[in-house]
Amino acid sequence: MEFSSETRQNSLLSSERGIQRTQYPYVTGSSVVALKYKDGILMAADMGGSYGSTLRYKSLERIKPVGKHSLIGASGEISDFQEIMHYLDDQVLNDNMWDDGNSLGPKEIHSYLTRVMYNRRNKFDPLWNTLVLGGVKKGQKFLGVVTMIGVNFEENHVATGFGNHMAQPILRSEWHENLTFEEGVTLLEKCMRVLLYRDRSAVNKFQIAKITEEGVTISQPYALKTFWGFKAFENPTAGADGSW
Repeated sequence: MEFSSETRQNSLLSSERGIQRTQYPYVTGSSVVALKYKDGILMAADMGGSYGSTLRYKSLERIKPVGKHSLIGASGEISDFQEIMHYLDDQVLNDNMWDDGNSLGPKEIHSYLTRVMYNRRNKFDPLWNTLVLGGVKKGQKFLGVVTMIGVNFEENHVATGFGNHMAQPILRSEWHENLTFEEGVTLLEKCMRVLLYRDRSAVNKFQIAKITEEGVTISQPYALKTFWGFKAFENPTAGADGSW
């Protein structure tokens, strides 16, 4: 069978379109901060979505429940996070269909997400997210992170994005394993307030979620009290070198 030059050209063009990859995230969410406390896991994130440097959306929920025992939060590309949630919904549905009295726990979901992110990285088509996965099952608390290239770890407190630089020092200084719920919320709010001051992608509209043996609770959105009268904020370039 002979093909015309036009057919060959169209075939080559379609082949090139078929291997295109997402090279840059478009709508992104900023930091997620989470910690273990006495009874379970607490997680906080703002609701901003940035289109480039424009804070385009202010009501994006970046913390979601997964099954009966887990909670996920995401930084990075929002559409990729939505795709990951489709994957997780399929896993939870398939697990429920077995009806064997067992259910996926946070360790299993964390392991699954590690494989998904690493697999997509190896295809040079990564999902542009850093994921925080927390949960409680059979009295065991779990908190871990998976990056966009499949790097994963567990920790007592974690932060993604700019929070990895600004919130982690606060958590290292003030976290302890016997935190009450109120103390944990206060610590998370302190971290989110610092991020609001320092991260241009942050918005003063937050959600805090908790997960215990009893289940998941995600708060209604709320704002933090802030103070912008610091001298450093009034004249941030004072004492700086250079002509600017």
